Amino acid sequence: MEFLAGGRAEVRITHADVGKRVSVRRLTGGGAGEPAFTDAVGVLTSWDEGVLSITRRNGECVAIEESSLVAAKAVPARRPAAGPQGSPEPSSAAPARRRGPSATALELQRIAARGWPAAETEPLGEWTLRASGGFTRRANSVLPLGDPGVPLDTALERIGRWYDARGLPAMITVATGQAGTDEELAAALAERGWAAERHTRVRIAALAPLADLDTDTSATDTPPGSAGDAPAPARVALSREPDAAWLALYNRTGGGGPSGEAARDALRALTGGPSVWFATVHDADGRAAAIGRLVVDGRWAGFAAVEVAPAARRRGLATRVMAALAERALSEGASAAYLQVEADNTGALAFYDRLGFTDHHGYHYRRALPGGGRH
Repeated sequence: MEFLAGGRAEVRITHADVGKRVSVRRLTGGGAGEPAFTDAVGVLTSWDEGVLSITRRNGECVAIEESSLVAAKAVPARRPAAGPQGSPEPSSAAPARRRGPSATALELQRIAARGWPAAETEPLGEWTLRASGGFTRRANSVLPLGDPGVPLDTALERIGRWYDARGLPAMITVATGQAGTDEELAAALAERGWAAERHTRVRIAALAPLADLDTDTSATDTPPGSAGDAPAPARVALSREPDAAWLALYNRTGGGGPSGEAARDALRALTGGPSVWFATVHDADGRAAAIGRLVVDGRWAGFAAVEVAPAARRRGLATRVMAALAERALSEGASAAYLQVEADNTGALAFYDRLGFTDHHGYHYRRALPGGGRH
């Protein structure tokens, strides 16, 4: 990280830089064996009473004493993500179906919300309160896309009452890491005791190369698991509804049987969206060896629930599923792909790296803790 100006380090930020992305170096005050300095990069969300608050790309909030600063500067906005293996995105002269996608975080948040709809929603200004009986955090958290129309503490009180009435914890989805994301909201919620959890990366890729994947590969294409020598079933079946085998492998639709309220809420989210498809590779006994879900919304194809049964891993099935769904999305006019992967799922991240996905932005959830955190 370069801080030197004319051979010396300088602090080149002021209170006027609050809201900008900055890079700072500070003294650690550490003892023997610890580095003398440490660096932080993120959005400067506040600078009050001699303390700087910086929200990193992953949503972590760091408090830094002004007196510990050694060097600091504002940094330019992040450039668009490079293509696979650090290569530049295809030029604008490339066919649209093969160009790397360009999008704002706001566009992707709206697309992703439409592709995983909640059973119940209620507006709070430009924010949306969402509930689905507890099925996934995405469908049971506030989506804050703009101004709630009231002061933050008032908004948090209303959010708390709304989720209390449904027997659910109050949670807010907070996007970070791109222009126009919610670093300032993340810092404000951290100050009020809202705990951070489930850090997730939103990743994007051009769609056409996914449809062209070699489906005859035997390379590892799932998070590490059991290996097998039997040949993989060739056919990927696509349907508008998930069958019993698909749901059995997914296994996250809640208890109470397929007709229970929890299962109905889950199916509402799974089957909701503009154009939804389910992929299944069945084994010889009719069980699901691999599954996936696709939602097509204009130019975007969203992939989710790509899973392989433990006994069927390392046979190329996840790649087959992705290719079949991508081909379907292309036929409906889509040209760009997105998906969401938890930041600590190293196996899935490596798999999607190989398919050409790159990070666009991140998000995490802020949860109100008992006894505080709502105001």
